[in-house]
Amino acid sequence: MRAELHWPYVPPDGWTAADLDHISPDGPCGELDALKRIELIDGELLITSPQTEFHMLVVDGLRNELRRQVPEGFTAVREMDVVLGERHRPCPDVSVVKKITRDLDRTYYEPDDVLLVVEVVSKSSEIRDRETKPRRYAQAGIKHFWRVENGDGLPVVYVYELDPATATYALTGIFHDRLKTTVPFPVDVALDALVR
Repeated sequence: MRAELHWPYVPPDGWTAADLDHISPDGPCGELDALKRIELIDGELLITSPQTEFHMLVVDGLRNELRRQVPEGFTAVREMDVVLGERHRPCPDVSVVKKITRDLDRTYYEPDDVLLVVEVVSKSSEIRDRETKPRRYAQAGIKHFWRVENGDGLPVVYVYELDPATATYALTGIFHDRLKTTVPFPVDVALDALVR
């Protein structure tokens, strides 16, 4: 186990996924919850910017709809880390995960626990949500990825499925008004209702 981590000093060998459980959520000058939402991407700590109302509404609405529609043995969660490797611990906006033995101290899931990850793109995270994170999710073997964009105030959902031959995602559909798909399980969501 590594020694206690003192912000803002980077450990000599860089940050690891395990380090995130030992970093105080408060900032370097005691700012309460300043580091409440951080991710580890390629060994770098990323502090996310405040979310927009669009982002909050879509994340909450989609999580609630998925939770209602998931098959037995699964649940939908929001903003729970997924450890993809020693230097990769992103925090998807929404995930569909296996219902596993309840552990209220859990701070992350493993890729084998995850059926679907969803990222709602923000201006501050466009490249990460469109390129870096999907590439890492695919390399970890997570079979389904959805990206949600703001299309003039309405959600547009891009649905991807893992191609096991290339370990990359293939686009299987773009949904504007209604998200209706049978993979990874039957889903039917009125997208405009998410932002009402």
